[in-house]
Amino acid sequence: MMRRVVLFLPLVAFLALGVMFYSQLGKDVNAMPSALIGQKVPSFTLVSLESDELVTHDNLPNGPYLLNFWGTWCPACHIEHPFLNILAQSGIAIIGIDYKDQKILAQQWLQEKGNPYQQVLMDELGHFGLDMGVTGAPETFVIDSQGSVVYRHQGAINAQNWPIIRGYLR
Repeated sequence: MMRRVVLFLPLVAFLALGVMFYSQLGKDVNAMPSALIGQKVPSFTLVSLESDELVTHDNLPNGPYLLNFWGTWCPACHIEHPFLNILAQSGIAIIGIDYKDQKILAQQWLQEKGNPYQQVLMDELGHFGLDMGVTGAPETFVIDSQGSVVYRHQGAINAQNWPIIRGYLR
């Protein structure tokens, strides 16, 4: 009797894996839960790429906006950047956080590829990224008109995933 039960264990394991994979179908693989959902953007003091002035969270826009972590070292950021330019041209407010990068490389990047950002802030050591729970770049947070994080997107923003992200921008 015990021997027959042992024979069915691979089938039970296979069915359990099938149920687990099936339950994940259709989910947005780039949506990452964040402990900051529903909370204000953490306090920070960063240096502006353009003016070298100190910028705090008090200087962020009052309306909804995207907070985009990027870097010149990031291949996916190269892919994402043209779409961010399109979003900026359509009036979407985007704050750029140049993440773990060199100032001169970031300036060259924006000069060559265009600047979709209302402000670009330098997070050279990644401390603000750590506070935001950033795991890599590009990573984008949707901030609502109350200054709260409402959505986190890991990976490049593009025409396919933009409708989902835009839905949180209010």
